[in-house]
Amino acid sequence: MTPQAVKVGGDGLVLQWPDGVSALSAPRLRAACRCGGCRAAQLAGQPAEPRPELRLSDAAAVGAYALQLSFSDGHDRGIYPWVYLRELGAGTG
Repeated sequence: MTPQAVKVGGDGLVLQWPDGVSALSAPRLRAACRCGGCRAAQLAGQPAEPRPELRLSDAAAVGAYALQLSFSDGHDRGIYPWVYLRELGAGTG
């Protein structure tokens, strides 16, 4: 499922789905990153613990299936497929 609208702000993302809205904070998104470096850290017992003041710097489309997010801590390797963003946002709107 693809969102009908995406609003990118420093605080995070707001996604308008056909059946509702999801709001995801920048710290939540950063903690949920699935890039290779973050996955390796999680498996080593060192998951990301983003600071509450973390901001979302940018979001770029990756084809028609995902967003690549950039954060104020310099992290910009995570790709977030729509289906994953929908799972992360379940119950937030």
